[in-house]
Amino acid sequence: MDSIKSRITAFHKLGDFLSQFSRDKVEKKDNIEHNELFFDGFKHQLKIAEENNTWFTKENLLFSIENWTKALTTSNLIEWVSSENLGKNEPKLVAVIMAGNIPLVGFHDFLSVVISGHSVLVKQSSNDKHLLPFLAKYLEYVEPELKEKITFTEEKLEGFDAVIATGSNNTARYFEYYFKNKPSIIRKSRNSVAVLTGNETEEQMQNLSEDVFRYFGLGCRSVSKLFIPKDYNFDAFFNGMYTQHQIINNTKYANNYDYNKAVYLMSEFDVLENGFLMIKEDESYASPIASVFYEYYDNSDDLKIKLWEDREQIQCVVANNFIEDEIEFGQTQHPKLWDYADGVNTLEFLSKI
Repeated sequence: MDSIKSRITAFHKLGDFLSQFSRDKVEKKDNIEHNELFFDGFKHQLKIAEENNTWFTKENLLFSIENWTKALTTSNLIEWVSSENLGKNEPKLVAVIMAGNIPLVGFHDFLSVVISGHSVLVKQSSNDKHLLPFLAKYLEYVEPELKEKITFTEEKLEGFDAVIATGSNNTARYFEYYFKNKPSIIRKSRNSVAVLTGNETEEQMQNLSEDVFRYFGLGCRSVSKLFIPKDYNFDAFFNGMYTQHQIINNTKYANNYDYNKAVYLMSEFDVLENGFLMIKEDESYASPIASVFYEYYDNSDDLKIKLWEDREQIQCVVANNFIEDEIEFGQTQHPKLWDYADGVNTLEFLSKI
């Protein structure tokens, strides 16, 4: 019997399986269903994912898995799905086009479609193609009725009823044209910002370094822009960032740092840097790897208006008692199941198609 209850159980069991893989240790546990079939295989898939994409370090892969372990509990899943009227509409085939900027970045869309009772047709990014098919296979073993519901393809998408697509601003324009006759959620590039006052604690600034550097700043929830008061002293910021100075030991990151530094120097931009991070005054939200942009603000009310006007470009606002729906320092990469990308409620969309 394929029901919301059985699907919640399946994803809860997947969470149990993933709990064996953390940054502290990767260790086989007793009483995990189908472990003899899947544990060693998933370890191997993690290794392949790391080799296939050097941005996907072991640390970042396991960090992502830890987050999903915490999210996929029965209580979280029930709280999440109970807010929507799921399973009342006819099951549809939903195509999901995934980004590949951070590990398992498309998992939330996959989870949303499957738990809603629809079938999913997945088109993955070549940058992140190893983990999800393996986890889907685990789900099919735990709940055999899901076998008919999950398809991966590298071909042209056909026969679907609705689509969820994530890409750059350029690909989003293509998606909007191509899928104009289908119900859709189409996500564009977004970045996250931090609002600083100069009164932050040392701990808050160290926590902010996690928002800046986790996944090398490649996620839409990564802070790439600071808003600072006119007389801001950057010493506290750089002191906080120093906790992540080992990042320069990653060759790909170091190459980006050197390249972007050379570009800034040749362009004679006024840049502050500390050997592994550059900051530059710039009105843009999307900063290159190894750099963070900053912009001055005169008063809080004007900044709140600006953030509201630019909300289509912003994923998260990190701040301390500044704005509604702000995120605490260090928490951008720990979204809950109901923290929807771009603020679009995926479950609500899926309940109405």
